[in-house]
Amino acid sequence: MTFERIIANRMLGRDEHNFSRPLIRIATITIALGVVVMIMAVCILRGFQREITNKVVGFGSHITIRSYGWVNDYDEMPISLSSSELEALRNIPGVSSIQPYAYKGGMMKTDEQIHGIILKGLSPYSDTSFFSTNIIRGHLPTLNDSAVSNEIAISKRIAQLMKVDTGNRVATYFWSGDNYRARNFLVVGIYNTDLNEFDDHYIIGNIRQVQRLNRWDSSQVAGYELTVEDFDNLYPILQEVKGTTRPDLAVTSIREEQPSMFAWLDLLNSNIVLILTIMAIVCAASVASAILIMIFEKTQMIGILKTLGCTNRSIRHIFIIKALSIIAKALIIGNIIALTFALLQYHFHIIALNPESYSMTSVPIELNPMFFISIDLGTIIICFIALLLPSTLISNIHPARTIRVE
Repeated sequence: MTFERIIANRMLGRDEHNFSRPLIRIATITIALGVVVMIMAVCILRGFQREITNKVVGFGSHITIRSYGWVNDYDEMPISLSSSELEALRNIPGVSSIQPYAYKGGMMKTDEQIHGIILKGLSPYSDTSFFSTNIIRGHLPTLNDSAVSNEIAISKRIAQLMKVDTGNRVATYFWSGDNYRARNFLVVGIYNTDLNEFDDHYIIGNIRQVQRLNRWDSSQVAGYELTVEDFDNLYPILQEVKGTTRPDLAVTSIREEQPSMFAWLDLLNSNIVLILTIMAIVCAASVASAILIMIFEKTQMIGILKTLGCTNRSIRHIFIIKALSIIAKALIIGNIIALTFALLQYHFHIIALNPESYSMTSVPIELNPMFFISIDLGTIIICFIALLLPSTLISNIHPARTIRVE
């Protein structure tokens, strides 16, 4: 054990009763609470971004390929990709799946209500995991190539508005040029995502129904949806898809499809940065003020150590060791508290939210070890930098002025 560590450990002794001891406790508590706030803020805001992104992508996809003649969901232009073109898209690094889709706008009518809807047609090759996890009653429609199913799944909001439930038949009308075409669908499932912008209008059915409504053949679809393995790599994959796709087809990302939604989500990153900055400053100020008070309190001890031959650098090491022990203790306490809160919320959803306002029923949590590691390292670095200023005061302390003989 080095000389500096021996002195620092003596300063941390349990028998020490002085003015700086309560300040050290306050600094430890302050840093621990700061770490808790930073970790929880990152876990919650990142969890919120993840949940909203998954819901938006669940209704669409990361990347969409469609005709340039597309106008809206009520008047789509069909496209068809060959098997070689589809294979080329699947072979792009980062692309996890590709599936055809088709939309058809219309309205649903009961004896009491009329409501605008968008029928999303899914194929047997579609990834239905998103809707399957959000089904609250019944099941998804039958998806196969052999027959055209009249089954649909509607949202909880539409079911409540139209006063229908699973097992009921509903009349729907879809525009086709200057006329409309009627369909009588059987409701077999009700889903709920709490994303009202989509739940208010989308119903899920068989893609064959949309093809028949539009008078398309079995190879014609409105477009193709591609999902990527890593959302953070969306842009480079998008460029690769554009380079692989025919020039007469439009390729767009989910960010381009929902610009306002993702602009709002990106704004949350500013909130994360603001919270981290404020709490980092608080932690740095707490540990710096505690060490500064200790230096003033231990002025006589510093003078004695200098008289015995200690250098300014050696004495600074003593106080830095002391500060690091405070930070380490605070980090351990803060991490334990934050992890406990995060696990409780993640598994038991203790804190509930209003789905009308937040599009989810409870506070989301993203548990990522890198959040804890990054915040801990950042806190150590910021606090260590904050120690440089008070530690420089040691060089200005002169033994002759500090040592008094009573």
